[in-house]
Amino acid sequence: MKLGIVGLPNVGKSTLFNAITNAGAESANYPFCTIDPNVGMVAVPDARLDKLSEMYHPKKTTPAVIEFVDIAGLVKGASRGEGLGNKFLGNIRMTDAIVHVVRCFDDDNVIHVEGSTDPVRDMDTIDLELVMADLEMVERRIDKAKKAAKGDKKFLQEAADFEGLRDWLNDGKSARSYEAVDIGVEYPDCELLSLKPVIYAANLDEDGFSDPQSVDYYKQVEQRAREQGAQVIPVCAKLEAEIAQLDGEEKQMFLDDLGVAESGLDRLVKASYTLLGLISYLTSGEDECRAWTITRGTKAPQAAGKIHSDFERGFIRAEVISYDDLMVCGTMAAAREKGLIRSEGKEYVVQDGDIILFRFNV
Repeated sequence: MKLGIVGLPNVGKSTLFNAITNAGAESANYPFCTIDPNVGMVAVPDARLDKLSEMYHPKKTTPAVIEFVDIAGLVKGASRGEGLGNKFLGNIRMTDAIVHVVRCFDDDNVIHVEGSTDPVRDMDTIDLELVMADLEMVERRIDKAKKAAKGDKKFLQEAADFEGLRDWLNDGKSARSYEAVDIGVEYPDCELLSLKPVIYAANLDEDGFSDPQSVDYYKQVEQRAREQGAQVIPVCAKLEAEIAQLDGEEKQMFLDDLGVAESGLDRLVKASYTLLGLISYLTSGEDECRAWTITRGTKAPQAAGKIHSDFERGFIRAEVISYDDLMVCGTMAAAREKGLIRSEGKEYVVQDGDIILFRFNV
């Protein structure tokens, strides 16, 4: 899973990226300090995997990972090549979803590219640039379909579908909210930027983070996201940077002092999994305990294929126990005695938290 972290210059985008990836992207108080996309691979926090590692003491523990891409700041006119717009739009096209960082605090010491804090204006600026970039692509798609229709009438429907979308985009609305045709399903090869799912990361100062509902800026972001059917996560990039330097008990004590149950990374990961319909299943043993990310609804053979194509090709059965059942029993042997380890076939739909041993023959 690849998430693109985007936002106007100086909204806390690179600070948040640094905090959650510890990748050390340059962060400075001026626009465009992130010239090329910085990439960081982040381990997905999973208490279930930690517990399995305590049980098995494996040679290796391998969490699922998310790739975060910190993309150069955007300004008005990016769709026409202003600022670093072309690089921004090209890099975001390669991501699965967008984490849109929105500044929700005032600070005279941190320059805002628009001269003032206005989260709704900032959200609209980026949304509009994505829509404008999509309009160009849609116009090209319509022209191509019409030319193809001269030799094959089936392309007339494609032209009509994209003409409807063009009219929708011309009203400044995103492809995500277009309901007349499920463009992403009907035409999976079209890489529309405004079709990508979005999570808004509302970047608050320390006082605001302790009580987001007391901050008008945050409530404005919530309202706009609600209208779009998007998720909002309150973060404080500055605090996340401090949390990132702590380990284990120190980190938990820091979070407890803040009155926060989870770090911004934990919340962001959970929101990302929900947004993209992802779950994790687990494999365990003395050699390795590992979490594997799959799409919700994946059947056992395809889940096995995540490990190796031979597992899917020669799939025989899956021996499955839920994580919760294993924790109640304490050991696999005890779970087997109670008949809690199930033998599942090719039609079994893997559930979040399943611990699986695949049987195969190639």
